[in-house]
This record gives sequence, C-alpha cells and structure tokens, in this order.
Amino acid sequence: MDLHTWITQQVDEVEQLVEEGEYPPSQDDGVLRRCEADRRILARHRLDPNVTYEPACHGCGTYGDMDLSNIDNLNDCPELLDLAHAHGITPDVLAGLDRPQLPRPAPRSERRLGLGDILTATNPITTSDVPEALRGPHWKP
Repeated sequence: MDLHTWITQQVDEVEQLVEEGEYPPSQDDGVLRRCEADRRILARHRLDPNVTYEPACHGCGTYGDMDLSNIDNLNDCPELLDLAHAHGITPDVLAGLDRPQLPRPAPRSERRLGLGDILTATNPITTSDVPEALRGPHWKP
C-alpha cells in the first residue's frame, strides 16, 4: 500500500464514522466537507500517466524543456505528506509504506517492425544512377 492508498483509506474510515454517528451531528457537515476536500487533493495528486519512467506525481507538475517531474515518487509529494500528517500518520507507518510502482504496459498483440525489418524492406541505394557531373576523381560505381 502506498501513501495515496493509505490516505484514501483514512478518508473512507472518517466518512464511515460520520455515517455511524460517531461525530456530533453539529460537526457532520464540516467533517464531510473536509473529506471532500481531501478527495479533491487526492484526485489531483495521483500517479502521472504521462510519465512512464518513474512513479511521478501528476499534481506537482513538471519543469524544463523535457517536462521532468517535480516529484520523482508519489510518496514524496508534499501535498500528500501534509494530508497524511493531518490524518495522523506516524514515521513508522510512513517508512512501512510501499513505493508506488508504474503500471505494467499491456502486451502488444501486433508485431512491431524493427529497424532491420524496415531496412531490408527498402530498395538498396545504388550509385550507378549518379550523374557524371557529380562523380569525383576516384569514382567507383
């Protein structure tokens, strides 16, 4: 379980407690609004599907010409760490969480052509068609 999943479980538990009447009725509305705000932050700060080389945070954005991730790993996202702190995460729990892994790409069913396939499919380039004006002093057809 990674940090994002841990926070989601905490929000689920708080909502369940509200449904079971564990909070005073006067606080229900505020607690549910806080849960909704947490879910919005979780929706924004998730694994970035456009970054295929590391489990980057979508909400933290990118920098530079090559769109490098500001946060290399979702568990290091400052927004998620602040949310986790608000939900009472301890250093031991944080250290025990899994680092998010990139989803494995679906296997391709069609065969992709490699460079060797492409080169053998084209006609070879010959020098016999070069005009005489372009031939140098050491010309070999």
